[in-house]
Amino acid sequence: MRKRRSVMTIFAACISLMIILTTGCGTSGTTNNENPGNSKPAGTNAADEGGGSSAEAPAAKKVTLTLMVGNTGTTLDALKVVAAEAEKKLNIAIEFDIKPDGTEGDNLVKTRLATGDMDDLLVYNSGSLLQALSPEENFADLSGEPFMADVLDSFKTTVTASGKVFGVPVGTTVVGAVLYNKKVYADLGLEIPRTWDEFMANNEKIKAAGKTAVIGTYKDTWTSQLLILGDYYNVQSQNASFADDYTANKAKYATTPAALRGFEKIEDVYKRGYMNKDFLATTYDAGLKMLAEGDGVHYPMLTSALDSIFQNFPDKINDIGVFPEPSDSADINGLTVWMPSALYLNKDSKNLEAAKKWTEYFLSPEGQSVLSSKLKASGPYLITGIDLPEDTYAGVKEMQSYFDEGKTAPALEFLSPVKGPNLENITVAVGSGINTAAQGAKDYDKDVEKQAQQLALPGW
Repeated sequence: MRKRRSVMTIFAACISLMIILTTGCGTSGTTNNENPGNSKPAGTNAADEGGGSSAEAPAAKKVTLTLMVGNTGTTLDALKVVAAEAEKKLNIAIEFDIKPDGTEGDNLVKTRLATGDMDDLLVYNSGSLLQALSPEENFADLSGEPFMADVLDSFKTTVTASGKVFGVPVGTTVVGAVLYNKKVYADLGLEIPRTWDEFMANNEKIKAAGKTAVIGTYKDTWTSQLLILGDYYNVQSQNASFADDYTANKAKYATTPAALRGFEKIEDVYKRGYMNKDFLATTYDAGLKMLAEGDGVHYPMLTSALDSIFQNFPDKINDIGVFPEPSDSADINGLTVWMPSALYLNKDSKNLEAAKKWTEYFLSPEGQSVLSSKLKASGPYLITGIDLPEDTYAGVKEMQSYFDEGKTAPALEFLSPVKGPNLENITVAVGSGINTAAQGAKDYDKDVEKQAQQLALPGW
């Protein structure tokens, strides 16, 4: 059990939380995989102790590490299974510290870091949201650890600050795309669209058949962002320097036609009446039910949703396919990719070497096999030698060819630290007809300014 915090520590935590909430620096938490949209010496290398692989050298005395993680999806359950196996191998136990999701969870993480009360291990977003946690001050640099050799560079870049690498992937990639009901597609004789016009033509046929063409779940406001965020492959394909220019305050959504297009697509779907009538009151879970049962046919969403569909509608999972968000040209057709959350090690942990040993086991083929038994792949893996298992969702298998052909791009939040906290509210306003696409883009350009200034980015 965790020792009781002193009254002064609790008081400091409360003051810190009040400061965070007052300054508005909390950001909405995605995992990556659920919600899109922000030094002391490390000590002796764990692999050098006792010779051979540290993951196979159990401690003489049991060590207990604390691990903070959210409770969305199956990540927690999967980590518990890994922890049980690791305890047998290493004599290192894990005590789980469950944090809330979303802004409340972000604020808790920042408070615990500010007060020096962070757990030994933390599962948290990679990409722009990591940068807001001052990783050099708070997390162990893993750059020189032997177990990092198997982590793909494409992931390392999303957990790097000042040339140092701070995290390892928890799970697989996730794609922002259009989930669709393959059974309804077959019944209506529809083909996968390669352009936005073809997509809208499919929507018209679906609407005429008495079904919801595009599922809207704006009750959970974060889900309103996907037509913007999932469109980034199309933006980068037309403006290769957009991420750098955006970070340097040289490019804006409102004045870059390819970037503005995402807002226009949200407006387009609303104006054509393709969403369910109660989209403002419909939840994410209800949207998944509509898709699984074929009442709704398209759902712009992260592919992590496949895991939830499998949990709740296992007999429907093979009815769900995935295709890229269409651009305006059939020649531009690819996937926007989200990196998974990462496991970070508290650099001030008294059990840092044990934490490294546990991390090495976690990344090993055995550890990843145990993890995937409970946390099914939402996209290709980011660890060398770990392939998609045979029982991978059909929708994920459809994505593999895009990865093989290099037709992917990281989501903007993994290329730029600039991400405004109010995008989900702005997209709700555009997607419900309150604001135009042009106004929404201008509002978002203004929204990102405060964060960019807080990060002291040049040009802002």
